[in-house]
Amino acid sequence: MNAADTRQADDLLRLVREDLRGFGGYASARTCDLRGEVWLNANESPWANPADAAGGSRRYPEPQPPALRQALARLYGCAPEQVLVGRGSDEAIDLLVRALCVPARDAIVTTPPVFGMYAVSARLQDARLIEVPLVDGQAGFGVDLEAVAVAAERGGAKLVFLCSPSNPTGGSVPLEGIAALAARLAGRALVVVDEAYGEFSESPSAIALMPAHRNVAVLRTLSKAHALAAARIGTLLADPALVRVLRACQAPYPIPTPCADLAVAGLSQEALARTAARVEQIRGERERLARALAALRGVVRVYPSDGNYLLVRFADAGGAFARLLAAGVVVRDQRAAPQLGDALRISLGTPEENDRVLDALDAKETAA
Repeated sequence: MNAADTRQADDLLRLVREDLRGFGGYASARTCDLRGEVWLNANESPWANPADAAGGSRRYPEPQPPALRQALARLYGCAPEQVLVGRGSDEAIDLLVRALCVPARDAIVTTPPVFGMYAVSARLQDARLIEVPLVDGQAGFGVDLEAVAVAAERGGAKLVFLCSPSNPTGGSVPLEGIAALAARLAGRALVVVDEAYGEFSESPSAIALMPAHRNVAVLRTLSKAHALAAARIGTLLADPALVRVLRACQAPYPIPTPCADLAVAGLSQEALARTAARVEQIRGERERLARALAALRGVVRVYPSDGNYLLVRFADAGGAFARLLAAGVVVRDQRAAPQLGDALRISLGTPEENDRVLDALDAKETAA
C-alpha cells in the first residue's frame, strides 16, 4: 500500500466512532476457524429437530457464509473482502449509522422524498437528520449534489445517503456527480449509494468508483430483481477496513443457513439468466404502463423511472387508491411523503397484473 492509499484508509477509519475503532465485537463459536468431527463448543442440540429432515438447522450458521460471499462478489464485480452480508439493506443502513455516528453529535444527509429507513436509523441512534429535498423538474426528480455537499460540510455529516434509482421517485444519480461528491467529502463523510433497484437501471453502478474513492460504499439486495425478498439477503460493498469494523458491530449469526443456501442457488448461471430475462420484461412493462397511465384522464403526471415502479400524480389520488383497492390491487400511498401529496407508487407486476391496474383506474371514466 502506497502513501496515498494509506492516507485514504486512515481518513476512512477516522469516520468511525472513536470508541469503536478498536472494537472486537462478540467472538461467537463460529468465529474461530476450528476443525473437528465432534462439535461441542456452541451448546447446540446433538439431535435435529423432528421437523428438520436434513438436520442442518441444529447448528449455528456461518457469520458470513463463504459460498454466498463469493457468489455476491462475483455478481457485483468486487473482492469478497469488500462484501458484508446482512439481513436486507436495512441492517447495513443501521450498522453504518451506529458505527459512524456519535449520538447527539454527528449527522446524516438524506434527499427526501426517499426510502424511510435512513431517517429511522438516524432517529434510533440520536443522529441529526439533515434533509436536502429532491428537485422536481421537467426530467423528473433529481438530486442537487451541490446542496448535498454544502449541507454535509456545514452540518458535520458522517454519512450521505443517495438512493439511485431513488425510491419512490425513480431517478438515478449521475456517476460523475457521485464521484465529485465523494472527492469533496473525502475524510469528512462516507457517501452511501443505495442501489436496491440497480438491476432495472441502465446507469452504471457506483461500485466502479470504489477503487478510487474509499469513502464510497454501495448497498445492493437480492430482494428486488432476484425475487428473494423473504430470504432477506442484503449486501454492503465497501472498503475492507470498514467491512471489518461493521462485522464487529453486527449480530453473531445474521444469515440463516437455509436463506444462504437459497441465495447461492439463486445466483447460479441458470438462475441469473432467467433473472436477466425477467428484468428486461419488467423494463418493457415499465414503458408500456407509463404510456398507458399517461393517457388516462385523472392522471396528472407519470414520472420517468429507472426502478421497477412508477410514481404517478393524480387529480384525485385518494379516489384512485380506493378504486385500485376495490379491484384487489394494492399500491403504495405516497400522499404523506414530502412533495407527494397527490401521488401513488405503483410497482410493476406481470402484464396481466398491470392490465388490472389500468382497468381499475379507467373504470370510472368508462362508466361515465
